Amino acid sequence: MAAPQRNSQSNRPKRASNSNLLFRRKKFCRFTVMGVEEVDYKDIETLKDFIAENGKIIPARLTGTRAIYQRQVATAIKRARFLALLPYTDQHRV
Repeated sequence: MAAPQRNSQSNRPKRASNSNLLFRRKKFCRFTVMGVEEVDYKDIETLKDFIAENGKIIPARLTGTRAIYQRQVATAIKRARFLALLPYTDQHRV
């Protein structure tokens, strides 16, 4: 019984075309551009941009936020949730 070939090109799923890569927006840190020293938990409108629809905090690799600001964003979101300024889940309205 012959073993199936693992390097067969015909069985591989097709990759996304390069057209998707052309329209990808360049990631940048919003807080560095604005010159923010510390992320404020009371700035709900800014924090909403870093929360997904289901209530999860969006990672820095998707938002482009620098590591120091990402840690501050996570702390600010958690603090705002604790003070009921932001919802924990997507089932609550803001």
